[in-house]
Amino acid sequence: MTFATLGLIEPLTRALDTLGYQTPTPIQAQAIPAVLAGRDLMAAAQTGTGKTAGFALPLLQLLTLEGPKVTANSVRSLILVPTRELAEQVHESVRQYAEHLPLSTYAVYGGVSINPQMMKLRKGVDLLVATPGRLLDLYRQNALKFNQLQTLVLDEADRMLDLGFQEELGNIYKALPKKRQTLLFSATFSDAIRLLAGQMLNDPLSIEVSPRNVAANTVKQWLVTVDKKRKPELFVHLMRKQHWKQVLVFAKTRNGVDQLVEKLQGLGINADGIHGDKPQATRQRALDRFKASEIQILVATDVAARGLDIEDLPLVVNFDLPIVAEDYIHRIGRTGRAGATGEAISLVCADEVNLLSAIETLTRQTLKRQDEAGFEPDHRVPDTDASGSVIKKPKKPKKPKAAGGKRNLGKWVDSGEKPEDVVQSIKPVRKVPVFNTGPRKRKP
Repeated sequence: MTFATLGLIEPLTRALDTLGYQTPTPIQAQAIPAVLAGRDLMAAAQTGTGKTAGFALPLLQLLTLEGPKVTANSVRSLILVPTRELAEQVHESVRQYAEHLPLSTYAVYGGVSINPQMMKLRKGVDLLVATPGRLLDLYRQNALKFNQLQTLVLDEADRMLDLGFQEELGNIYKALPKKRQTLLFSATFSDAIRLLAGQMLNDPLSIEVSPRNVAANTVKQWLVTVDKKRKPELFVHLMRKQHWKQVLVFAKTRNGVDQLVEKLQGLGINADGIHGDKPQATRQRALDRFKASEIQILVATDVAARGLDIEDLPLVVNFDLPIVAEDYIHRIGRTGRAGATGEAISLVCADEVNLLSAIETLTRQTLKRQDEAGFEPDHRVPDTDASGSVIKKPKKPKKPKAAGGKRNLGKWVDSGEKPEDVVQSIKPVRKVPVFNTGPRKRKP
């Protein structure tokens, strides 16, 4: 099968040839004809399987062949994404696919000035990639209209509907024309999100090209148990022992990112970090330097867990396990992409046993444990399995008290120690004066 046999026009196949795309992936083979046919779609596939091309290629073809020319401050196709980094990446892919097409494309997101974005939208944009918050800002300032909208795409749809975007999506949904094509793409869909998403689509076609919520089999996964306070020390030990060259590290909090980066830099290791408190330009610069192998270690919160395509990334390390189990799949999906192999290592402490159990239940596999000599935890991480069980070992019986001892005045008497010696060693109790609390007699 080729992209031409899927019905794509020559300018698109020419761009794909330039990019080295030879054969459609399973998600592309199923999604492209459905989108070209005008169907609403709910598509699930593992990370790194080419979902972006699955919706972007047919959208660009529909925009080229159908519909009127875009008018001022209008948009004909809208792709919503959860993070700024993903907005940039999706738009870059779209721009490459549309190289030989007479279409305008653009990306808008927060963290940067809104004024240049308003200026760019004055002439209208055929295909716009956006984060929900900035899109609403532009709409409320009358810089953007939806009267020409033909297609709405929610990329990483589970994240969009699940983590803080529900209100924004509801407001966007009200502003859009009811007659439109809607596409939902993601690597994971919970049952609750599927139910909610079903309300937004009209007779949707459901596509699943791999088991739900399963990580790609190209990623080798294992974990090391360690006490929480020793995680930074273990990370540095493993990095030096295994000669890690390029590592994407996920931490749970923004402070955690900053603290690990500071420690690594203090050891002379070329590291940087990205999280939501950093300016967008700083985040993008760190990501670009990491992709160019100018940075050895990139530490990030889950802003980097979704959709980011880092070519030939060999290793992902979960310094902290994610609170949401589905994010584990997206995190480790940054490696082992497009058929390449990768490795994902998690550093797990006793406090995270329930998070570990949730991940193993979701992925239907028990992660292999490998102890690291010298880092065995004082606080043991209970065994877990893919059924969701936390297996607690029985408590060790208490040791019986030593026989032959005599207790005297609250102190153990060792053999060979005379009781009278013990008595002499104990300080006498100071007498506490007793006060008469009765009524005082008056002197005559």
